[in-house]
Amino acid sequence: MSQNRICQLLGIRYPIIQAPMNWVSGADLVAAVSEAGGLGTLGPNSGAKDITPDVELTGERMRGQIKKVRSLTQKPFAVNIVVGFGEDLKYSKKIVEVVIEEAVPVAVVSVGGPDTYTGVLKDAGIKVLHAISTARHGKKAEEAGVDAVICEGFEAGGHKGFTELTTLILTPLVADAVSVPVVTGGGIGDARGVLAALALGADGIYMGTRFMVTRESESHSRVKEAIVKGQDVCTVSLPKEFMLARDLVNDFTKEYMKMKKTEASPEALKKYLNEHSQYQAQQLGQADEAEICCGQVAGLITEVKSAGEVMNDVVKNLGSRFEELKQKVAEFF
Repeated sequence: MSQNRICQLLGIRYPIIQAPMNWVSGADLVAAVSEAGGLGTLGPNSGAKDITPDVELTGERMRGQIKKVRSLTQKPFAVNIVVGFGEDLKYSKKIVEVVIEEAVPVAVVSVGGPDTYTGVLKDAGIKVLHAISTARHGKKAEEAGVDAVICEGFEAGGHKGFTELTTLILTPLVADAVSVPVVTGGGIGDARGVLAALALGADGIYMGTRFMVTRESESHSRVKEAIVKGQDVCTVSLPKEFMLARDLVNDFTKEYMKMKKTEASPEALKKYLNEHSQYQAQQLGQADEAEICCGQVAGLITEVKSAGEVMNDVVKNLGSRFEELKQKVAEFF
């Protein structure tokens, strides 16, 4: 993949980026993905085992995670900067300061406009990948000077804005709209998904849920087990106040959707979300009673592996899948 634009941009062997995940992507996972040739990404709650909901997230906690990654690998890695607003914006400013001070090579910026931090990060020599949800947003990010854009289809886990564009449609729309490299995610968990994404015009792959179900992930063992047990229709898209979230179907999602159907007040919904948050699931193991953000690809995951094994499986099988595709294309004509 030496000619691949994402590999050249980031200095990595394979154009596979581990998406940041709340309470899941700590230093061990990040280092394992980067060591295997991809790009690991520290999430905003990195080092979750040392964090509780009532403990303030600080830039110094992130600094500790950055240093831990560097103690485990010399390969490039990224830090997720969630722009946010209000109090979240104050926190993201601190993270930007730490990322610059620690000379982190790559920033994955999300949930906010590209004009907020792209300039200051680029001036510090940091590569900026900005998450977008439409082709129009992709153009805006490119105009702001980002090095690459990341788009996620409706299949993806976590928070996705309010659009319902699937990876199959969103990826070529964005690839046609911008000239910078495009990274895409949503429904990708093996070599077949990677090959499909490349065929759609993507330069790189953004993969979260498959890495959540790895041994290095800080996700609770009960959560990993629940995802492994998931069948084809095991996730649901939840409408929240500011965006959609795709979650694993459990008692939490059933009650939340019931509350939405009966038009519960915004205050009641917020209270319910706070009392059954991802922290309760991912860190305390309340896999049925609390929220588990994950993508539709959960239905394809059948076992817990190491992050290195996930990377190796994709790389090992990509060639054979490509040969199968060439044969099918030949048969088409």
